[in-house]
Amino acid sequence: MPRLQPLLLTTAIVLLLMGHLLWGWIPILDSANLVFHEAGHPIFGILSSRLMVYGGTLMQLLIPAACAWECYRHQQPYGYYACLVWVGANLLNIARYMADARAHQLPLVGGLDPEEFHDWTEILTRWGLLNQDTALAFLVRVSALVLMAWVLKRAWMTSALKH
Repeated sequence: MPRLQPLLLTTAIVLLLMGHLLWGWIPILDSANLVFHEAGHPIFGILSSRLMVYGGTLMQLLIPAACAWECYRHQQPYGYYACLVWVGANLLNIARYMADARAHQLPLVGGLDPEEFHDWTEILTRWGLLNQDTALAFLVRVSALVLMAWVLKRAWMTSALKH
């Protein structure tokens, strides 16, 4: 039983990555993440209309990061690791959306026209990086995988130290 928590975490990461490879979407988890993303637009829009477009991605990362911080503060290492995997899962979703900034193949919430309402088209156009959408998305994907690998290493190390 001493290795159960890191084994469960490893299994969850493998299933998450398989789901992203096969479907690009994990229905229950990513539906919740989409709610946080969409809520971020008006929340950050209250601060500034220019921030509204960033609010979705920011909220998508801030919610699991805040949960990770709370678990860390309460010395719950496996909760902390699980929340960091959640951050990584959101990074995979962000990368998928970012890579679509020019292609406009992904459907948007509410049937909005991606030519007019795609967050990453707007963001990367503002930054003068629209032509780099897929390269930047690749870097975000790699960051997600590195984070998940680090989490697994830490989880197994934590388990070894406790037993």
